[in-house]
Amino acid sequence: MDASDEAALREKATNHNDGSVATDKKEDDILEACRWRDLDALRVLAESPGGFLKDSIRQKAWPVLLGLPSAEDGNEPYTAQDDGSWKELPRHRDEDQVQLDVNRAFIYYPHHQNEAELEQQKAELSALIVEVLRRYPYLCYFQGYHDICQVLLLVLPTPLRAPAVARLSALRIRDFMLPSLAPAIAQLRLIPDILRAADPALWRHLSSTEPFFALSGTLTMYAHDITTLGEIARLFDVLLAREPVFSVYMFAAIVRGRRAELFDTPRDEPEMLHSILSKLPRPLDLDALIADTRALLDAYPPERLRGARGSPSSSSWRHTISPASVLKTARDPRACAAQSMADGRAFFDRQVRELQWLERRDQAIALLRRYRRPAARTLGVAVLVAVLAIALRRSPPGGPTGPLGYLSTLLTRWFR
Repeated sequence: MDASDEAALREKATNHNDGSVATDKKEDDILEACRWRDLDALRVLAESPGGFLKDSIRQKAWPVLLGLPSAEDGNEPYTAQDDGSWKELPRHRDEDQVQLDVNRAFIYYPHHQNEAELEQQKAELSALIVEVLRRYPYLCYFQGYHDICQVLLLVLPTPLRAPAVARLSALRIRDFMLPSLAPAIAQLRLIPDILRAADPALWRHLSSTEPFFALSGTLTMYAHDITTLGEIARLFDVLLAREPVFSVYMFAAIVRGRRAELFDTPRDEPEMLHSILSKLPRPLDLDALIADTRALLDAYPPERLRGARGSPSSSSWRHTISPASVLKTARDPRACAAQSMADGRAFFDRQVRELQWLERRDQAIALLRRYRRPAARTLGVAVLVAVLAIALRRSPPGGPTGPLGYLSTLLTRWFR
């Protein structure tokens, strides 16, 4: 979509803001976009005030955004899996943790009439999560996943829930379902780069504070921190319509929105700054936050961010974000919606291989540090050659780059 088309769509969406007639028109526009599977129009409508307005419309829009086949086209994509056959599949290794987290679910919403209703909903949530994990056992459960699944369970009808959660898991939040949290932490490293570009003074003020304060929000699509169903469903409208990196930029926008409060706290008190930033501000104006996030991403896209050395090549986007990360494989929401579950598995396997390579590299570096003393220098050279030859012989897809890539190439030739 070119800039003029998007501007026209955005103006049309903005005109929906006043009165019941305008609301009815917006509902019609959303449903029309769903019928045509017009992801660009749905994105603009999701970003406009109120998002998709109500759950009955979300039940049409969210599956389209996630790339699920349309039943209106004569497809019956859900009945084959909606037969309980998953119960016969082997247990997933994380099912005990799932049950522990489900026991703590539904604290803030919805408001159940009695204990029986609450237990029934917990049983449905547990079944939803376990079904997805058993059907796709390579996925690793993480604490907070139940918060995301809880939202989809409460909004979507039963046949759509597991397919929607599965595609979300493999194609949009896959970085969090790997056997290591390293890719999730790598996403957080973008926040200082964003602040460096957009607000250098604030970036300097927070330079001693690690961005771990954003983990809960980004890891759970903010479902762990927002305590009303209406707000989190409205936020999901835009998070599903936009690319996954939008969620990271959103936390950067939240940080910028607390600028005055943060400058009131000394920069040499990172624990206090972390405490402030780890809690979302109250009240939270979601429509304003979404507009601020969109403006921030438009002004400073990740490909143009600069790192600590002031160059794009040193940015976290290029240096620490894997080519198989959802931040890159789903950079275009339209391409993501067209990806298959097999694509998600292939990306997952590639990321696992990269993590294994990085682990071997880190082990090699740690071992080499033991031989930095002068008395051990001769032995250290021998260990350097041997360890790096082993550790780097199997490089991630595309091969290691930079000095390590050069050294790996030499050592591989020597040790064939």
